[in-house]
Amino acid sequence: MDASRVALPRLPLPVIGFVGSSGSGKTTIITRVLPHLKAAGLKVAVLKHARHGFDMDKPGKDSHRAREAGAAQVLVASRDRWVLMGECPPDLAEPPFADLLGRFDRTRVDLVLAEGFASEHYPKVEVYRPAHGEPPKCWPQDPAIIAVASDAPLEVTAPVRRLDLNAPAEVSAFLLHYLAASGGAIHAA
Repeated sequence: MDASRVALPRLPLPVIGFVGSSGSGKTTIITRVLPHLKAAGLKVAVLKHARHGFDMDKPGKDSHRAREAGAAQVLVASRDRWVLMGECPPDLAEPPFADLLGRFDRTRVDLVLAEGFASEHYPKVEVYRPAHGEPPKCWPQDPAIIAVASDAPLEVTAPVRRLDLNAPAEVSAFLLHYLAASGGAIHAA
């Protein structure tokens, strides 16, 4: 497998994305491969694109009140977890992909699995279910597609691989092999 077949921009961390139409199973396959990657010793982070915006804060909570008062960032922490919420400038269409990746702690993350960000140029796996009735989102025109995970037989042209969407161990093995073949630097040009 040629992990360097596409000149990729330099990103802050190794990242492989999962792209596909809404409802194709991107989140499902990510959550099914995560235990395999963790068992292989990787510390994996997930970066999810929310198409329609979101708010995990609740009106009346201290963090919400701080945001409403104009805080550019609010970090909420407990013994169990922490979350950093940041406000995007109103004139920004989308936060820059590399900036989002840069928010992860490089000492605690070996690989980022991104969901979405289809228009970005980084290694991606297309999640494609023909019965879903939607065409592929990026494949075959996007040269950054490294594999197509599908629940139906289909032909792909090398070096793109076809993966069984219902076999998370196979998808995980592919990701591990791809990462190893690139020396862990799958973000390097």
